[in-house]
Amino acid sequence: MKHILITGGAGYVGSVFVEYLLKEGFYVTVIDNLMYSNGHTMINFFKNPSFTFVKGDIRDKSLMSSLVKEKDFIVHLAAIVGFPACEKNQELAISTNLEATRTMSGLLSKEQIVIYASTGSNYGSVSEICTEETPLNPLSLYGKTKSEAEKLLLDNNSTIAYRFATAFGLSPRMRLDLLINDFVYEAVVNQYLIMFEKHFKRTFIHVDDMARSFLFAIKNHGKMVGEVYNIGDEKNNFNKEEIALIIKEKVKYYLHFAGIGEDIDKRNYEVSYRKIKQMGYEAEVSVKDGIDQLIRAIPALEHQDFFRNV
Repeated sequence: MKHILITGGAGYVGSVFVEYLLKEGFYVTVIDNLMYSNGHTMINFFKNPSFTFVKGDIRDKSLMSSLVKEKDFIVHLAAIVGFPACEKNQELAISTNLEATRTMSGLLSKEQIVIYASTGSNYGSVSEICTEETPLNPLSLYGKTKSEAEKLLLDNNSTIAYRFATAFGLSPRMRLDLLINDFVYEAVVNQYLIMFEKHFKRTFIHVDDMARSFLFAIKNHGKMVGEVYNIGDEKNNFNKEEIALIIKEKVKYYLHFAGIGEDIDKRNYEVSYRKIKQMGYEAEVSVKDGIDQLIRAIPALEHQDFFRNV
């Protein structure tokens, strides 16, 4: 049976993905420094003898050297995620997102497969529909570190790189700093939402579909390795106003459009997901269904600061 190492596996995506892997019978090792959780996201997995957790920092070369040994796949999720978190601690962002990736890259053999969680923020400000061939022009430190790490892995390792749409949805390590999750929280709890750049459009992907996409890559790595894939679905492409109005159909709240404020990443574009669909993967969870789940769950989240990266 295959052995999988997940960096940052206790986080928003990893804590969902681990469950998929264990159900499929894989051996799973997670390394995470628990920056954003106290380990509660992993508790249920310890019931399974195929699961191992290591509390540690991916910047620790000696530790990573021991962990990557005899692993068939490395799913690289660990990162300081998002523009605000990276700007808050730029040195940490560079050392984690880029330099730790460089160190890990040098520890791996060509037989080991890396599946890298990259981002649509790599594209920067784009007017046309983005394909995997669209030149990268990241505008934020987050996008710059992720795009450099992506290139490094593709140049030096057997890598599958996923440029994800904007994540949303429920996870054991919940995040309320993601756009849809934040909008639903504000509507349900505070009953008002102030929005800027309402026309900005992007594609969204449910965290369950992100987990499924990694499983798909593991099962189909032979025909996918060495390539980049946009991961999402055109049916989940909305502008910010449209998202707010979908929520407004389900929750009574006050919506105000502000004339100031901006998205530093300039994420206002449409993306083509034709390449990954041709491989046989399609996202399943719609934005509307994910919003319904969030509306039901939000009242249970009492301490909102615990669920934000910044």
